Amino acid sequence: MFASDASHEEEEGEAPVKAKRSRSEEAGGEEQVYRPVKLSRSDLYRPPTVEELNQLKEAESLFHCSLLKMQMEELLKEVALSDNRKRQIDSFIQTLTNKLTVSDLSWLAVKVPFLLVPKTTKGKFHMAPPTSVDLIGSYPLGTCTKPRVVVDLAVTIPANVLHPKDVLNQRYPRKRALYLAGLAQYLASSSDIGTMRYSCLNGNRLRPTLLLTPPDISSFSVRIHACPSPGFFKPSRFHPQRNNVRTEWYTGLQTPQSGKSSEPPTPHYNSSVLGDLLPRAHQQFLSAVSTQCSAFADGVALLKVWLRQRGLDQGTGCFNGFLASMLFAYLLTTHKVSNTMTAYQLLRNSLNFLASTDITVNGISLSKDPDSTPSLADFHNAFQVVFVDPSGHLNMCADMTACTYKQLQHEASVSMQFWDNPTVDGFHSLLMTSKPMIRTSDHVFQLCELVKLQSSCKKLNLLSELMDHSGNYVQTALPFLLSLLQQGLGQRILLLTHSLSPDPEWSVDSEAPKHKAQPPLSFGLLLRPELAISVLERGPPADSPKAAEFRRLWGSRSELRRFQDGAITEAVVWEGESICQKRLVPKQIITHLLQLHADIPPSSLRYVGAMVDDVIRTGSEVSSTGEEESLQVVQSYDDLSRKLWRLEGLPLSITAVQGAHPVLRYTQVFPPVPLKLDYSFFEREKTSRSLIPKEDKPCPAYITPITVICHMEGSGKWPHDRLAIRHIRTAFHICLGELLKKHHNYTCRPCPTHLDVWKDGLLFRIQVAYHREPQVLRESVNAEGLLVVRDNEEAQALEMATIHKPLLTSTLHGLQQEHPCFGAVCRLAKRWLGAQLFSDDITEDTADLLVASLFLQPAPFTPPGSPQVGFLRFLHLLSSFDWRNNPLVVNLNNQLTAADYIEIKNDFMASRESLPVMFIATPKDKKVSMWTKRAPSVQVKLHVLGNEQSHSFPILEPFLSAHRSPGSH
Repeated sequence: MFASDASHEEEEGEAPVKAKRSRSEEAGGEEQVYRPVKLSRSDLYRPPTVEELNQLKEAESLFHCSLLKMQMEELLKEVALSDNRKRQIDSFIQTLTNKLTVSDLSWLAVKVPFLLVPKTTKGKFHMAPPTSVDLIGSYPLGTCTKPRVVVDLAVTIPANVLHPKDVLNQRYPRKRALYLAGLAQYLASSSDIGTMRYSCLNGNRLRPTLLLTPPDISSFSVRIHACPSPGFFKPSRFHPQRNNVRTEWYTGLQTPQSGKSSEPPTPHYNSSVLGDLLPRAHQQFLSAVSTQCSAFADGVALLKVWLRQRGLDQGTGCFNGFLASMLFAYLLTTHKVSNTMTAYQLLRNSLNFLASTDITVNGISLSKDPDSTPSLADFHNAFQVVFVDPSGHLNMCADMTACTYKQLQHEASVSMQFWDNPTVDGFHSLLMTSKPMIRTSDHVFQLCELVKLQSSCKKLNLLSELMDHSGNYVQTALPFLLSLLQQGLGQRILLLTHSLSPDPEWSVDSEAPKHKAQPPLSFGLLLRPELAISVLERGPPADSPKAAEFRRLWGSRSELRRFQDGAITEAVVWEGESICQKRLVPKQIITHLLQLHADIPPSSLRYVGAMVDDVIRTGSEVSSTGEEESLQVVQSYDDLSRKLWRLEGLPLSITAVQGAHPVLRYTQVFPPVPLKLDYSFFEREKTSRSLIPKEDKPCPAYITPITVICHMEGSGKWPHDRLAIRHIRTAFHICLGELLKKHHNYTCRPCPTHLDVWKDGLLFRIQVAYHREPQVLRESVNAEGLLVVRDNEEAQALEMATIHKPLLTSTLHGLQQEHPCFGAVCRLAKRWLGAQLFSDDITEDTADLLVASLFLQPAPFTPPGSPQVGFLRFLHLLSSFDWRNNPLVVNLNNQLTAADYIEIKNDFMASRESLPVMFIATPKDKKVSMWTKRAPSVQVKLHVLGNEQSHSFPILEPFLSAHRSPGSH
C-alpha cells in the first residue's frame, strides 16, 4: 500500500498506516519520496469496507472477471480529456468568442464553401455580427473523447440577414455559407487564430462548417456552425412530404403550371435546413437527461470507442457521437435502462437494443407530442432509417442508408455473442481491435470513377432525388445501387456494406471540391459460402407473373431452361468450372447489374475479392487453387481406406485407418496431381523388377507420398521388445501388400518402415502402427535389472507420427467441411511462410493450427468466407498477438470449457520461462505445446513476427484497399 491509498482510507474513517520516508527527506529535503510500507498482520487481513464489498459484488455480477472492470476504467481514463487539454480548449474558446462578439463585421470578397448548382437564386445578403456564440455538442456535455477532439461552436446568424422564405431553392444554405465565409475572412486577420479550413457536417454539402486549429496546438480543433435563431423558420415548413426546391428553378426549364402539389417532396433538403434550427434545443435536452444518470458520459464514451473501431462514427450517414448520446437518452427516457446503471451496463444494453431493433422498419421517436408532428409512417415513406428527435420534426438518421444500419445491427449482434462468451477476451476484441472493411468483408470492390454516377442518375430517372440532394449525384445514386445489388445478390450474401464518404476538408482560399473529388466508394460483401459460389440463378416459372420482373432484372442473361424435375423456369447461368472461378460469381453479378441498370462500365470497378489467390493457382486448361486436386486425393484415399477395412486374411484386424498428410485436410500448398507413368522412360531392375530411370531420358517427376496410418488391434501376441515390434510391423507391410495386390491388383512396394501403394496415379505410404509401441520405447532395464520408464525423443516422434498427426488431420478435415475456404487460407499462409524462408521453423502443422484459430475464435470478426480475408487476418494475427504473455488457444471441436481456458492461462504464466516462444494449446495438448516445442526459436520468432510481417501486413492491406484505377497494378 502507498501513501495515497492510506490517505484515501483515512477519509473513510480507517486508521491510516504511515509511510516511511527516506533519510534525505528527514534531513529537511522538500521533495517527499514515498516507499512501500510493511503492513502488520492486522492491517494485511483487515476486513474489506462496504464500498470494497460493493465493488467486488459488482465485478462478479457484471463482468467475467475483475480484470475487465479495470480495463474499462483504464480505457475511460485514456479517452477522457486531461485537465490541461480542457484549459487549452476553454482559453481558445474564450479568445474566439471575444473575436466574434464585435460591433461591426464588414463584408469582404472570399471563397464561399458551397457548390452553386444551379448558379443563381433570389435573395439579398449582407454581413452582420453574430447575435450569440454558444458551445454545443459533446464538449459541454462531457462526452468528448480522444483521439479526435472537436469542439462545436454555434454562431447565430442575425435575423435581419435572413428572410422567412429563404427555405426555398437553397437560399438559406447559400446565405449560411456566405456568412461562414465572412467569419473566415474576418478571423484570418487575427494572429490568435491558427489554421482555418472548411469542412461539411457529416459530409452534407448543404451544411458547411469552419474548422479552426489554435496556433502551436494540434490536439484539438473548433468547428463553427452558422445557425439561424431558434424558431426563425416554422418547423411545419419542413414536413417530409413538402417541397422546398422547385423543379423549374433547379432545371432552368419552364414547366406546366400545375400547382405546388405536383412538385416532388424534398425530405433530405428539409432535414438539412431543419437540423440548423435545433442544436440548442438538443443540447438542453441531452444536458437534462445526462444529469439524471451519473454514468451517461462514460457510457457514451464507450459506445463511441466501439463505433470508431468499426469505422461507423464518421462520414456521410454515420452513427456519430450525437446519435450515440440520443440513443442513450431514448433508452433512459423510455425506461429501457435505469439511471443507476454503470457505463458497462449502458453499453451492453445499447448494443442489445441495436441488435434487436430494426429502425428501418419500425422507427423510434423521442417526441412526446406525436399528434402535432409528422407520423412515423411519413418519415418511413421518405427515409430508409428513422430516429426522430425530441421536437418530432427531424429525422436524425436522414442521411443513413439501410445498409449502414444493417451493418450496425450486425456488429452489435456479433459483439453481444462474443461478450457473452467467457472464453473470448471481449474487451480486447470489441473495444481495442479495429475492423477495416478489407479485413472484415469477404469480398470488397470499389467504384473508382464517381463521375459515372451522373449517367446512373439519368439512367435510373432520379431527377427528383437529385434535386432533394442538391445535385450530390453520389449520395443520390447510392441507395438505388445498394438496393439493386441487394436484389441481385440475394441469398448469396449475409450483409452488404459500403464505405462512408469522409467529411471533405479544404483551405478557405480554395473553391469547394467537386463531388467526384471524394475517394472511391467501397462496398463489402459478407458471403454465405455454401450459396455464394452457385453458378445457377433459378427464377420463377415461365408463366408466373414474377417472370417479367426477373427478366427485367437480369436482361439478356435470363433464359428459359428445363430442369430435371420437369420444371421450365427462367434462369441465369454464370461462368465458372473450378472453385476459384466460382468464387468470383458475385463479381460477374455485380458487373452485369451495374452496367445494365446504372451505365457503370466494368472499367470503373475494381474488384479485390481474390487478388492474392494467384500465388496458389495451378492448372493450364482450367484455373484452380487446389480444391479439386485435394478432393480427388481425398476420394482416392477414402476408397483405399474402405478396401483396407474389408481386407480378410490378416493375423490381426485393423482398428483404425487415418490420414496423416496435409493434403488429406486440404492444406497442401500444391496438392499431388495424379501421374500416368510413361514406361519408355524406365527399365526394370533384374532382381526386384523395380523401375529405374534410363540415363538418356529426362528425370522423372517427383511423386509425393501420402502418409496413411493403419492401426492394428492389440493382442497378447505382440512382443514387448522394440526390435521385435519393428519386425512384426514389417511382416504386416508385406502381408498388406500381398492382399492388396491379390484382391485389387495394386502395385505395392513393402519396406521395413512402410508400404507404398500405387493407386489412381497417386502414391499412398501406409505405416502400420501398434498403440503400445511408444510406451515400449520409453521402457528400459537398468544395470540393477529394474524397469525404468523415461520419455525420449524417439517415443515422442513415434507418438506424434502415429497418434497426434492423424488426429489433427481428421479434425482439420472436419473444419474444412464446415468452412470451405479453410484449406485455401492455409495454403496462402504456407506460401507466404515459404516465401520468407520460414517453412522449416513454422511447420505445416503449426501453420494449419494458426489458421484454424481464425475460424474457431474469429472475434471480433465472423469466420473468414474467402481465402483473401483469411490470409489478411493470418498476417494480422502474427503481427498483433502477444506471444510473450498469452497462449494461443485453438479450441478444436469446441472441447474446451471456460475452466479449461483459465487452467491453460494459469499454467502458462506459471511455467512461461520453460515453454516454447510460440505456445499453442489444443484440447489434447494444454500444457506442452507439442507442435511448437522444437521450432521456432527465439531468434526466428523475433524475425518472423517482428520483421517480415511488419513489412508484409502494412504493405499488402493498404495495397488491396488502395484507391487505384482499375487498370493499375
